[in-house]
Amino acid sequence: MSDDTPRWLHRRGDLARAGWESVVDESLPGWEYTGLRVGDLREHDAIELSETGVERIIVPLAGSFLVTHHHHPGEWSTRLHGRRSVFDGPTDVLYLPAGSTATVEGEGRFAVAEAPTSETRPWQYIAAAQTPVELRGAGRSSRQVHNFGTPESLDAARLIVCEVITPAENWSSYPPHKHDEHVPGHESRLEEIYYFESAPVRGGQGRDAFGMFSTYSSPAGEIDINARVGTGDIALVPYGYHGPAVAAPGYDLYYLNVMAGPDPDRQWRISDDPAHAWVRDTWTGQAFDDRLPYTNEQGRH
Repeated sequence: MSDDTPRWLHRRGDLARAGWESVVDESLPGWEYTGLRVGDLREHDAIELSETGVERIIVPLAGSFLVTHHHHPGEWSTRLHGRRSVFDGPTDVLYLPAGSTATVEGEGRFAVAEAPTSETRPWQYIAAAQTPVELRGAGRSSRQVHNFGTPESLDAARLIVCEVITPAENWSSYPPHKHDEHVPGHESRLEEIYYFESAPVRGGQGRDAFGMFSTYSSPAGEIDINARVGTGDIALVPYGYHGPAVAAPGYDLYYLNVMAGPDPDRQWRISDDPAHAWVRDTWTGQAFDDRLPYTNEQGRH
């Protein structure tokens, strides 16, 4: 495989750069509209966000952080109280518009969702208690979605961001769907990043937690991922049908979704694979998974 051949699945650390555990940006072949940085800081560590041509959402994964951010007309310091892990309910997040720079300091892991843009919006702090929590699906397709960066929740220029928690043995990103054609009112063109974490269920003692993730081709392009995924792994979906993401028995699965695209409107509109769309109808009358929602009050490991 040449350096210019796109790779759509990257293992933890494959994309390490300049103090970051992972960096996804336009330097990757075939990638244009979205970005992601994953940082892992020790006590008293700090790392800079110096690029001004992107908007960002800073998302604590585990730990607490202080963000000093600079943009017109001055400088602010915002404390992100965070959480113990991605399986302990929503976190507070910080949206920074294009033109901003920032320094993140603290101890723990955090993600920075990015999208190149020259448009600006007001910066915004979203507390964990203000994060819309959606319980989606039913039965073994039950999952929990934190919609802090969706069009209904955040005034951003390009970014659409959310996170999904899938309990052990459940399926999410299902039925398989795509968003790679501009069909007004029906489907939008969006690149998508999946950043994964996995952990033993509450009370579990397992190691090497994992889930499974799949993509396959659509008329917009050829892609094929059928892989075991775990903490720190990243899947890139430029086009094609994606899903399911499956949590293995004994292990809960988390993913952060980062989306943006070339369409004039910031909308998340999808088309299910016609071969599997009927599955949605089977959810009617099914009980929702009573393990959800996961909250900060429940505790973990």
